[in-house]
Parts: sequence; C-alpha cells; structure tokens
Amino acid sequence: MAGERLFMGIDVSTTAVKALLIDGSGAVVGQASAPLTLSTPLPLWAEQHPADWWAGAVTSIRSALTAANVSGDAVAAIGLTGQMHGLVALDAHGQVVRPAILWNDQRTAKQCDEIRQRVGRERLIQITGNDALPGFTAPKILWVAEHEPEVYARMRHILLPKDYLRFRLTGAYAMDKADGSGTILFDLRARDWSPDVLAALDIPAEWLPPTYEGPAITGMVSEMAAGETGLRAGTPVMAGGGDQAAQAVGVGATRSGIAALTLGTSGVVFATTDAPLIEPEGRLHAFCHAVPGRWHLMGVTLSAAGSLQWYRDTLAPSDSFETLVAEAEQAPTGSDGLLFLPYLMGERTPYPDPQARGAWVGLTARHTRAHLTRAVLEGVAFSLKDTFELMRGAGLASLSETRVSGGGARSMLWRRILASVLGVELASAPTTEGAAYGAALLAGVGAGAWPDVDTATQAAQAAQEAIGGGVFLSVQPDPADEAVYTPLYTQYRALYLALKPTFDALAVL
Repeated sequence: MAGERLFMGIDVSTTAVKALLIDGSGAVVGQASAPLTLSTPLPLWAEQHPADWWAGAVTSIRSALTAANVSGDAVAAIGLTGQMHGLVALDAHGQVVRPAILWNDQRTAKQCDEIRQRVGRERLIQITGNDALPGFTAPKILWVAEHEPEVYARMRHILLPKDYLRFRLTGAYAMDKADGSGTILFDLRARDWSPDVLAALDIPAEWLPPTYEGPAITGMVSEMAAGETGLRAGTPVMAGGGDQAAQAVGVGATRSGIAALTLGTSGVVFATTDAPLIEPEGRLHAFCHAVPGRWHLMGVTLSAAGSLQWYRDTLAPSDSFETLVAEAEQAPTGSDGLLFLPYLMGERTPYPDPQARGAWVGLTARHTRAHLTRAVLEGVAFSLKDTFELMRGAGLASLSETRVSGGGARSMLWRRILASVLGVELASAPTTEGAAYGAALLAGVGAGAWPDVDTATQAAQAAQEAIGGGVFLSVQPDPADEAVYTPLYTQYRALYLALKPTFDALAVL
C-alpha cells in the first residue's frame, strides 16, 4: 500500500465516532470506532459534550491508521459526516458554551410554535422545505435564548456536530449544504442561508458559517490537530454531508429513482430528487443532497434500531442482540397480534409529535419474550412504511430500487420483515458503514480521484462487490407474510390517533 493515496471518512454518530479509510478503487482498507454516551438530564432531553466527539475522533483516526498499517501521510483527503440538526454553540474564542443539544432532543415544542408564528407555517415550508420540528437546530437556538440567556449572550458561532470536528481539525468555521438545510434556516432553492428566516428569528447571520457543496475543500489539517491525530498537517478536509446525505452517497442513492433505507439508531428513508420537491404539509423533510445540484426527500423514525437497543438494555441486558433476534425468529409473523409503537423519543414522520410515546398493544398471557422482540422489529418496519406511503403520495411512486444499510440491517430477519412490510425488494448495499464510507467517497471526489459523485459511487460499488465487502443479498417480499402484515398495518396506523389523548395527558402529568 506504500505510496497509494487513501481517503478518510469520519462519522460523528450518536453512539460512536467512526473513521474509515478507502483506497482509489473504493475498497475499505481500515476502519475503527470509539463509543459515545448519551446524556438525558431531563425527560425528552438528549445531549452530548463536543469534547467527547473530539476525543473519540482522535482515538478512531489513530486506530484506523493502525488497522490499515499506514501513517497519516497516506491520507490524501478527509470527508466529514455525522448526526444532523444538533446545536453546537461556541463563543468568540471557539470555546463550547454548553453541551450540544442533539437531533433526538424533544424539548422545543414551544419554540417550534413560535417559529411558525414569526415566519408563517406555509411560508416556512416553502422557503426551507420543512415545518418547524423539535429535532431541528433553529428551535434549539430559540430555546437557549429563552431559557439560558447568559449562554445565549456568549454565543458567536453555531455549528453542527461534524463541523465541530472540522473546527478542531482545521480551525475553520464551515458547513456543507446538506447539513445546513437541516437547520431549517436555509433557503432550499438557493442552497444557502435564508435572510428572511434569520431576520424573523433574530439570529445574527454572522453566527452561521459559510456553506459548501459536499466535495469542496473547507480547510487543511492544522499542525496541532496533526499532532493529536497522527494525520499529516495540510491534509485537505472536504465539506462532506449530514449523515443521511453521506449515507446515501455511500450506498449509491445519488440519482432519482433510488431510495436508501438506513436502519440505525433512527430509521431513515431517503429518496434523491433532481429539483427541490416539497411535501405541502411538511410531513416529509426536503433537504439539499451532498451531491452538488441535487436534493432529496426524507422521512425519519426517531427510534428504529434505537428501539431494539432500549429493549435489550432495559429488559435483557445479559443477552446479546443475536440471541434475542434468534428467539424472535421462532415467533410467528405478526407476533400473534402484538403491536409495538416505537415512539420512545417522540416521533417525527408522519407524526411530528414530541409527546408521542412507545407502547405494546395487544399483550396476552400467551405472549413470550420472542413475541415482544419480534413485535419491536415489526413495529419499526410499520413506522418506516408510513414514510414510504407519504413518498408515494408525493409523486415518488416510481422508486425503482431500495438499498438498505445500517447496523440493524445486519439482521436477516429484520430485512425479511422490512421487505414484506414495505412490499419492496431490498437491494444490496456496498458497505454497512454507509455514512463514513460516503464521506470518504466525497473526499476522493474533492481530491480528484473521481470526476464526480456518480462515478465514485459506481466505481465503489463495483469494487465492493468484487471483494464481497459487506454486500447483502437482495431480499424479496414474502407473499404469505405480506398477507399478514397488510391488515396489521391498518391496525398499527389507527393506534396513534387512538392513543394521542393519552400521550398528551401523560405529558402534562
């Protein structure tokens, strides 16, 4: 590998900081991760400290270099990705002024109402492509202004999680356009900050960094960062993309007609569009893509694999995920009429409701742990089907292929359930590390290894398939399972409306 140029992708997810190295063919040659913990100081709150991201990045970068048996000199360029929407607030000296408020934090329902009032709900959707939801960045800024005025008075820079790593790597304040559009401070069509929205919300424009297309260079690794990470000083750092846009690059969902389904902590359905396509009610997210000049529609289940993680950690901490899923495979399709609502952190699509709660419905004495586990897997699949139905209604009925990735997608049972619930073929993903892999591809495009993102994804998928690197066999829907899931989905759809008064009452209590 001596003398070969490598490209690194760094992913700041909710659970870990990952670093991944690819060569000029797109093959993965080294990767590593460092775990992160989530802080929930109050119900519905979710925070992390940016210092932990940097410590995790240092560890994973050095470990990935070791795994590839190379020095930092071999890395020609770096791409960044990470969890979207989180508020990272810095003072004039670049110091963090409070823990980051994350994408799955649900404290800002009041501020969302205020944004709708100040901007106008329809006008907000038409400018930004989105309604105001608690997970987004803008309401978090208003929450800090109202509840922590002393912190707000110190704020001078607003970044997103991966862009804090960019700042620590390069000293530059910068952001990519895909992640920027997820703040709902963006003009979706103009692909940059909206002066009208910023003015309506009294957010100083100078607090927000310049934005760049995914493959663009935003800075160089500093001498200080090089000393900590083992990277070479002067290595270019590309803009990259929010985790879902980078994930889509990683699995090749860069062209219209291809959807990406990510089964991570959250569950995401992502469909590329050639022009801004806005769902009039704002029930789907419309963002810029990490691919220059493209956009995408997206729906989110806040607790997807996160539901299984909670279930294991809370009810079966001594058992592995593999043990639980093997048990679930023995339970019948439909879990003998047991349904699970995965609204453990509120919900986003199709119900933008921070008060929504998780639930098992239909429990009887005959249900076993295997039924409970399988119901969790099926409930997440039903939630993702909600997004597919909205996309079909918005005019994307011609989706020709769905590519699945993410940690939860390692389970063959879960993939079979998803295929039958959604009624679609789930195609191979070139790698299970989609976001970090996509960031590495964007780095390679920016460094000239490939002329554009489409070429990079095609070459990379061919390379991964040639070596069998993490490729899944395609999964077809099972007609017998579909016959069970179709009426169950109708019952699942009715549960939210039936239980909403109870959810709201419990939130007050």
